[in-house]
Amino acid sequence: MESCVHEFDVIVVGAGIMGSSTAYQTAKRGHKTLLLEQFDFLHHRGSSHGESRTIRATYAEDYYGPLVLESYKLWLQAESEIGYNVYFKAHQLDMGQETDRVVQAVVGSCRKNELGHRVLTREQVDQEYSGRIKIPEGWVGLVTEHGGVIKPTKAVSMFQTLALQNGAVLRDNMEVTEIKRDEVRGGIWVGVANGERFWGKKCVVTVGAWTKRLVKTVGGFELPIQPLETSVCYWRIKEGHEARFAIGGDFPTFASYGVPYIYGTPSLEYPGLIKVAVHGGYPCDPDKRPWGPGNPLAPLKEWIEQTFSGVVDSGGPVATQLCMYSMTPDEDYVIDFIGGEFGKDVVIGGGFSGHGFKLSPVVGRILADLAVSGEAKGVELKHFRIARFQENPQGNVKDFL
Repeated sequence: MESCVHEFDVIVVGAGIMGSSTAYQTAKRGHKTLLLEQFDFLHHRGSSHGESRTIRATYAEDYYGPLVLESYKLWLQAESEIGYNVYFKAHQLDMGQETDRVVQAVVGSCRKNELGHRVLTREQVDQEYSGRIKIPEGWVGLVTEHGGVIKPTKAVSMFQTLALQNGAVLRDNMEVTEIKRDEVRGGIWVGVANGERFWGKKCVVTVGAWTKRLVKTVGGFELPIQPLETSVCYWRIKEGHEARFAIGGDFPTFASYGVPYIYGTPSLEYPGLIKVAVHGGYPCDPDKRPWGPGNPLAPLKEWIEQTFSGVVDSGGPVATQLCMYSMTPDEDYVIDFIGGEFGKDVVIGGGFSGHGFKLSPVVGRILADLAVSGEAKGVELKHFRIARFQENPQGNVKDFL
């Protein structure tokens, strides 16, 4: 039998935002927790690093609304425990054609979830933001108070620190090569590339862009999760206008439902620069990434010039950062048990499709619930089941698409 120092209640594989949040949850509840990371902690090779992520509650799919609202509370709770902020509040502005079915679904979702919102005409948007944001004829704006910016690397560090303070063991540069059932005593064996093995009653897998590969090795089946390399661009605000686009004022986080889908944040991490980027990217092997050149810039340049009335320099970004999405066909998450011989002893969280970071506190809570008790109370997980891809290779059917 292995030494007791290698035995845990829960082993979490992958220390990005989802794994770190999960380890915090399980350790906080008094479960002996091990968090394993294949690279250095806080590395830049996955999906959980960088300067900012948007948080918003505006979704066309109404099942995300309650999760976002719970996540807001959990962000604040974790901040109160660590003693510093990772979440900076702002309003959220969604923009799109009034007749667009996605826009209509977002408005409907706000109503269903009783999320306070205002629908603005083109003229009202212009007035609301003092001419800083202009939308085309036939478009509307949707404003909610539930917006803001999260500092991602700082947030990952926060959850890892809180997990450590609650007794978790954190180990980086530990590439997991096998996850096997212990046929003698029950539980799960987790083996890493350096030859070490760890035993746990339960295991949670949160490995981002490496999910498809590890699930194939462990569970023997294919999950349709495609790694994409995406780019984030920062654009210079013209001199004299910087304060009008800065966080802490009335400038919002925003999303534009045109083609392509464009999103951005107020100026925060780099004073005088505003983040404006395209949602999407290019398929890649997470271990053999091209590291650029990123998404086409022409649509972004045109959108910036038209939307910000020439006050933001649209000639080209002054800074670009790269990260990865783990994209499912329906852009919904995978939160489920791997099943098969593992039953409910191995839980997976993956496929967060470029919109998961904001929900990491509640995803960590759910994954911890599933690992510890076999169920997650107060949340409907049917849209996140693995089995949906067996029923339909494209996953969940979306009426608004």
